[in-house]
Amino acid sequence: MPLPTTGWYKSSYSTDFEEACVEACVAAMDTGVLVRDTKDRDCRPFSVSARAWDSFLSALHHNGV
Repeated sequence: MPLPTTGWYKSSYSTDFEEACVEACVAAMDTGVLVRDTKDRDCRPFSVSARAWDSFLSALHHNGV
Protein backbone atom coordinates (compact mmCIF):
# COMPACT_ATOMS: atom_id res chain seq x y z
CA MET A 1 0.00 0.00 0.00
CA PRO A 2 1.48 3.40 -0.94
CA LEU A 3 2.03 5.87 1.87
CA PRO A 4 0.03 9.08 1.91
CA THR A 5 1.93 12.12 0.69
CA THR A 6 -0.24 14.61 2.58
CA GLY A 7 -1.85 14.69 6.01
CA TRP A 8 1.37 14.37 7.98
CA TYR A 9 1.68 16.62 11.04
CA LYS A 10 4.88 17.27 12.93
CA SER A 11 4.59 17.59 16.69
CA SER A 12 4.65 21.15 18.01
CA TYR A 13 7.22 19.91 20.54
CA SER A 14 9.68 19.10 17.75
CA THR A 15 12.54 21.44 16.96
CA ASP A 16 15.21 21.66 14.29
CA PHE A 17 17.91 20.58 16.73
CA GLU A 18 19.52 17.11 16.69
CA GLU A 19 18.61 16.56 20.36
CA ALA A 20 14.87 16.88 19.76
CA CYS A 21 13.16 13.82 21.17
CA VAL A 22 9.72 14.22 19.60
CA GLU A 23 10.06 13.78 15.86
CA ALA A 24 7.04 11.66 14.99
CA CYS A 25 4.55 12.57 12.30
CA VAL A 26 1.06 11.20 12.02
CA ALA A 27 -1.32 10.78 9.13
CA ALA A 28 -4.93 9.85 9.75
CA MET A 29 -6.11 6.77 7.89
CA ASP A 30 -9.55 5.16 7.71
CA THR A 31 -8.55 2.44 10.14
CA GLY A 32 -6.19 4.36 12.39
CA VAL A 33 -3.06 6.47 12.39
CA LEU A 34 0.37 6.07 10.79
CA VAL A 35 3.37 7.30 12.77
CA ARG A 36 6.81 7.97 11.31
CA ASP A 37 10.15 9.50 12.27
CA THR A 38 10.69 12.74 10.37
CA LYS A 39 14.47 12.32 10.62
CA ASP A 40 14.33 8.90 8.90
CA ARG A 41 11.55 9.00 6.34
CA ASP A 42 12.99 5.97 4.55
CA CYS A 43 11.99 3.88 7.56
CA ARG A 44 8.48 2.47 7.15
CA PRO A 45 5.93 4.03 9.54
CA PHE A 46 4.00 1.93 12.03
CA SER A 47 0.24 2.01 12.46
CA VAL A 48 -2.02 2.12 15.49
CA SER A 49 -5.77 1.76 15.64
CA ALA A 50 -7.95 4.83 15.95
CA ARG A 51 -9.05 3.64 19.38
CA ALA A 52 -5.45 3.25 20.59
CA TRP A 53 -4.55 6.70 19.24
CA ASP A 54 -7.55 8.27 20.99
CA SER A 55 -6.51 6.57 24.25
CA PHE A 56 -2.96 7.88 23.83
CA LEU A 57 -4.18 11.45 23.25
CA SER A 58 -6.58 11.21 26.21
CA ALA A 59 -3.75 10.06 28.46
CA LEU A 60 -1.59 12.99 27.34
CA HIS A 61 -4.42 15.42 27.98
CA HIS A 62 -5.15 13.86 31.39
CA ASN A 63 -1.49 14.25 32.37
CA GLY A 64 -1.33 17.87 31.26
CA VAL A 65 0.82 17.36 28.19
